[in-house]
Amino acid sequence: MHAIHHDQDRLVWDEAEAPAGPGHREVRLQVAWAGVNRADLMQRAGQYPPPPGASTTLGLEVSGTVVAVGEGVTGLAVGQPVCALLAGGGYAEEVVVDARQVLPVPAGLGLREAAALPEVFATAWLNLFMEGALAPGERVLLHAGASGVGTAALQLCRAFAHPCFVTVGSEAKLAACRELGADAGWNRHDGSFVDAVKAWGGAEMILDPVGASYLADNQQVLNADGRLVVIGLMGGRRAELDLGRLLMKRQRVIGSTLRARPPAAKGEILAALRDHVWPRLASGELAPLVDWTWPIAEAEAAHDHVRRDANIGKVLLEVGGEA
Repeated sequence: MHAIHHDQDRLVWDEAEAPAGPGHREVRLQVAWAGVNRADLMQRAGQYPPPPGASTTLGLEVSGTVVAVGEGVTGLAVGQPVCALLAGGGYAEEVVVDARQVLPVPAGLGLREAAALPEVFATAWLNLFMEGALAPGERVLLHAGASGVGTAALQLCRAFAHPCFVTVGSEAKLAACRELGADAGWNRHDGSFVDAVKAWGGAEMILDPVGASYLADNQQVLNADGRLVVIGLMGGRRAELDLGRLLMKRQRVIGSTLRARPPAAKGEILAALRDHVWPRLASGELAPLVDWTWPIAEAEAAHDHVRRDANIGKVLLEVGGEA
């Protein structure tokens, strides 16, 4: 088979050894489309290594067709179109993955759209409703609201009646977020978001992929009993925490990653998606937002696009095709 070989300087589509398996509770997929995530760029830079035992090939989500099933697998069959959440290996013609990390393509969607679902909706659901424990009507501040995770989280906030304020990097992104249901927003190039979020009423929960450079401002706008869920470090990893504010307002700071969680934990998250999100995707209430696609051999161009923060929604790589 073929897969992407990578280093910091280049991505090359070349021959590679096929993954072994499927073993017990695993399935083999023929990949049609692979999602691009900022984590892929971090892995290339040596900042986000795969967990032990995972493929070193880039790629955390795919769509494709089941071509083989291992012992103990139920609910999945050869020839079935699916999408999958991976710990690595997605930039390849075939992957082997634990069946608990695989979901059928939602009714009415194709493989192209399905590739834009697993990582972003799993991340958004995990951190809004499991880690962040959103209660009915609580207000959410989403940073990087036009990203893949941001657009998924924004749609979930709209669907489950949580008012949402977004921060973004351009007026075009702000307009796109408003169309997706954001109640208010702020262009980060206009300065600090603190006054705008305070005027909006503050937030009971913040979903933040930025990290250190936003910590102080996040604390200022987080309401009493609020939760700050940090899912990325684009703005650095070290900052000063105001413990006085933390105590007086009973704030909680939660660190969260998805990739290194074991299959059982990922399976719980995907089971929640199947119950609560997949029906809304089938009805059209929620939708994957695909910004741009490239052939897998042009993965470098896709990475450049994400590196420039040019995308609104997901960037995909076409591996085996089929819409």
